[in-house]
Amino acid sequence: MPFHRSTKIVATLGPASSSESQITALARAGVNVFRLNASHGTQAEHAERYARIRAAEKTLGRPIGVLLDLQGPKLRVGTFGSGPVDLAIGDRFRLDLDRTAGDSRRVCLPHPEVFASLEPGLDLLLNDGRIRLRVLDCGADFAETEVVAGGTLSDRKGVNVPGAALALSALSEKDRSDLAFGLDLGVDWIGLSFVQRPEDILEARELIGNRAHVMTKIEKPAALPTLDRIIELSDAVMVARGDLGVELPPEDVPALQKKMIRLSRAMGKPVIVATQMLESMVSEPTPTRAEASDVANAVYDGADAVMLSAESASGRYPVEAVAMMERIVRRVEGDPLYRRIMDADHPNPEATAPDALTAAARQVAETISAAAIVTYTTTGSTTLRASRERPGVPILGLSANHATARRLSLAWGVHAVLTDDVANFSEMVGRALTAAAETGIGSSGQSLVVTAGVPFGTPGKTNSLRVVTIDGDDAPKVETAQREAVTV
Repeated sequence: MPFHRSTKIVATLGPASSSESQITALARAGVNVFRLNASHGTQAEHAERYARIRAAEKTLGRPIGVLLDLQGPKLRVGTFGSGPVDLAIGDRFRLDLDRTAGDSRRVCLPHPEVFASLEPGLDLLLNDGRIRLRVLDCGADFAETEVVAGGTLSDRKGVNVPGAALALSALSEKDRSDLAFGLDLGVDWIGLSFVQRPEDILEARELIGNRAHVMTKIEKPAALPTLDRIIELSDAVMVARGDLGVELPPEDVPALQKKMIRLSRAMGKPVIVATQMLESMVSEPTPTRAEASDVANAVYDGADAVMLSAESASGRYPVEAVAMMERIVRRVEGDPLYRRIMDADHPNPEATAPDALTAAARQVAETISAAAIVTYTTTGSTTLRASRERPGVPILGLSANHATARRLSLAWGVHAVLTDDVANFSEMVGRALTAAAETGIGSSGQSLVVTAGVPFGTPGKTNSLRVVTIDGDDAPKVETAQREAVTV
């Protein structure tokens, strides 16, 4: 096995981690999915990183996922004529559409959609929430504000509007360009930033089609009223605590994080916890104890993955940060309390044969102390159902589809294996036994619980379960599997 753990690690690539040797080292240290951040770097740089990821994948002989994280409609102020300005509490400050250089009394905010959504009494947050402005008066092209929390404001600093749902598309022109680039490149996941409503996901899906999977980043309070529907429409979810923590009081974020993990797990959607997880390792070789606890709490909650951002993209210790995260995950998963938490929180299966069979596979595997649950899948749906159950044994996700195997590298407990296509169930059982032997799962005499959809290639049709015994021979034989199989 590449890593004996269930929770996956996502790492962002950047200036500190772009060479082929660095990417391979990160993958060896524990990375399952690499993130390309479209907010930084050029498309040419990301294309080079993607090629190096695929080279590392070939070297290591296991599927590695790639996430292209779109920048989203980031709101920014314009520029200042004489450099940064200092805003003091009680000062009046105007935002408008006038593109001339700003000064200590006004600056351009080139986003008419913002002004259309404002009303007196709303607060605007600038420079990652360090500056707070309260709207006194506003119109279609201006807002007169009072400084509630002051600070220094410089060119192109970000603006957040926590109290309003803005009439902005989730995809800017830059996003559309980056999206087309990423789809042509062959990335596995597209990260949608600043999603506010279900329609944002539907808009993106029209452009993406079936060429990649949609990962929705929850970082706007405006998304919370329709959170259930947003998660339902997504293929995966990222709890993006950076901007979410700017627009909401810090004390609200932990409970929302747990809620989003719980909802995502109930719907069978992989969920990532991201932002500032080991932030001090940007400059220090070890994290704070609070950061270690933060990672551990996400694992205890049952998140599919935890993510590194600046720690691996621009920090001084990218490989060490991955290794530290891997150690924290393994320590939590070795805690008996962790297994009790997972066992106490199985989502109720839907009233369908595939869900019932997958729940039964977990129960059978735990009852007979099987070495693993093996799923054979074309689209990934069979394997994701097994992951949703959070079984106490590994899940071997077999697929003949490269894109599916890479997608499954994000899912909790799944060790994705690329295999040849199969013609019948007996041949698939043989593939399962071979994969178990090659990955070091199980020993002679142990059992595998095997699920699949028959006929093969029919998405979402999990309808068969077998228990097979691992033979003692070096080369597992299909005939042995057939003889010892029990069909359920």
